[in-house]
Amino acid sequence: MSAITTATTERDVKRRRLASVREDAGADALVLSSHEALSWYLGGIRTHVSFAGPPVLAVRVAEGGDTLFVSANEADRLIAEELAPGDAARVARVPWYESVVAHALSGGSGGPSEGRGDLAVGESEVGPQLRAARAELVPEEVDRYRALGRAVAEVLTDVAAELSPLTSERAAAARLAAGLVARGIDPLVMLVAGEPRLPHRHPLPTDSPLGARAMLVVCGRRHGLIANATRWVGAAGGDDERILAVEAAFFAATRPGAHLDEVFAAGCRGYADAGFDPDEWERHHQGGPTGYAGRDPRATAETRDLVRSPHAFAWNPSAPGAKVEDTVIVTDAGVEVLTVDSRWPTTTVGGIARPVARPFS
Repeated sequence: MSAITTATTERDVKRRRLASVREDAGADALVLSSHEALSWYLGGIRTHVSFAGPPVLAVRVAEGGDTLFVSANEADRLIAEELAPGDAARVARVPWYESVVAHALSGGSGGPSEGRGDLAVGESEVGPQLRAARAELVPEEVDRYRALGRAVAEVLTDVAAELSPLTSERAAAARLAAGLVARGIDPLVMLVAGEPRLPHRHPLPTDSPLGARAMLVVCGRRHGLIANATRWVGAAGGDDERILAVEAAFFAATRPGAHLDEVFAAGCRGYADAGFDPDEWERHHQGGPTGYAGRDPRATAETRDLVRSPHAFAWNPSAPGAKVEDTVIVTDAGVEVLTVDSRWPTTTVGGIARPVARPFS
């Protein structure tokens, strides 16, 4: 079986967390229907066919056990390649033209569902509680995340070594995507900006050459977890040091027990402290917690989620022509950078090694 078989201890922890969510909601069953919730609960399985499409299954979690409502045309593949044996035995097949979520909410028919006819709640009714349930990573997830972070960072280093000012943005993106896929990583986001396009915060690749300075951005998913990273190649930028100082303000405030809106405010104040326009943070989102979603959630002045331990984050402060982003784990001991490759040049800011622009070879 190619997928991770979820350890009993990992599943037990997650089942207990969901039981608490279900009980607090006064429900008999909880229906998981998003990629992030499903992959988290089922040990990192691939829940998609199209990256842009909905999951091909939904899980009804009840006290007496789980029922997996799976599109019938996907069931054999998931049983053979993705699901753990215990989960495969609890599959209820749903015709491809019917909603797996609707079946899960109603209890379905023809499968081993538990509590049919009882009250079931969907994710929309308990969204913040589900985010809290998956925020604190279990040891197995930390191990998977470290391996993913290293792999993503190595792809960025390998590809950067092949680039020149004449390389097109599309060619750079193609090499990044190939490197990720070769390592079993889904390329969810692939951004490349050559010198003329550096002011754009989300530069989808074009045929333009990279020029003297370029930005590479990837978000890669494996075992459900997402690693986000940004790297610069070519010449150094005039605001590189200052943007690292802003990131350091976010890192300093991201401590277990803090509320996300407080961390966000402290990081945003870092712009003025570093000499940027105090309102620079308004021109692009700043990132936030990550894990089984690229941002889980995106941090704003309104998000009150607690910082947990260990908790994954990807802050991405930016200014025109300047940006920094890595995936890290926050614990009581501090910040551990996951997307790291010792071959990439770094500088130390706030006691943490941070990437600098890598000259073209």
